[in-house]
Amino acid sequence: MKKIVASFATGMIIAGTAATTVSAEEYDVKNGDNLWNIANEYNTTVEHLVEVNELKTTTIQPKQTLIINKQAKMKYKVQKGDTLSVIANKYGVSVENLKEWNKLDSDLIIVGQNLTIEGATVSNDKPAETEEQPQAQPAVPTKKEQQPVTETKAPVQEQQATPASSKPAASQKAPEKASEQQSQQEKPQGQSFSVTATAYTASCNGCSGVTATGVDLNKDPNAKVIAVDPSVIPLGSKVYVEGYGYATAADTGGAIKGNKIDVHVPSKGEATNWGVRTVNVTIVE
Repeated sequence: MKKIVASFATGMIIAGTAATTVSAEEYDVKNGDNLWNIANEYNTTVEHLVEVNELKTTTIQPKQTLIINKQAKMKYKVQKGDTLSVIANKYGVSVENLKEWNKLDSDLIIVGQNLTIEGATVSNDKPAETEEQPQAQPAVPTKKEQQPVTETKAPVQEQQATPASSKPAASQKAPEKASEQQSQQEKPQGQSFSVTATAYTASCNGCSGVTATGVDLNKDPNAKVIAVDPSVIPLGSKVYVEGYGYATAADTGGAIKGNKIDVHVPSKGEATNWGVRTVNVTIVE
């Protein structure tokens, strides 16, 4: 049984910006339930359910109440200087999720726009300025503000996604946007569930470059291969990974247990850029 529990405070000021908590989500365990089925139903992971409910084991009992999300949804009002990347980093979510939750076709947002954030976790960053403009304006820094940003770690990609005045910036973004549109148009059929995804490469010290099923990644560094827990995704399965594409479950790993996967990429730099993500996986065949 799914329950939505009203939060104690309906409005709060977080990191100097206006954010409103909407609801928290709980679930009453029924006969025949297990953590795997509940995790799949709510698009989360067993590890997340164990952590938020402080469970000692994965055994659950009927009529037990489980927390699905301590903070299910939040409303965020866009401030001057915000980008989707800045907001995603602040609340521990991805840009792709922000666009999906708010049905955004591009990375463009405007001052005063309200965004829905699901399952947000607030970072301890220094509070930002909260001054708002009387009229809605694109949340894009001016040229004077952009110049020092190139020396920081702020994602340049998100700034380039806004309307640019130079042709080179638009041409660099075009392949990525086309790839995103193609990915959105593809709707693979099969069993889908949420996993935690990391990335690895065969070009590392001490790595053989040969997968558990015999695929030589040194000979084909661009091979679309993922490492899986065979008890969750059988070896040899054809899968579709959100943000990665179609791949083959052809490898395993000591740390790959439960709803976790490791995607193969050609270089260490790409593996670092991938980081740790929560994505949907569809077993196609």
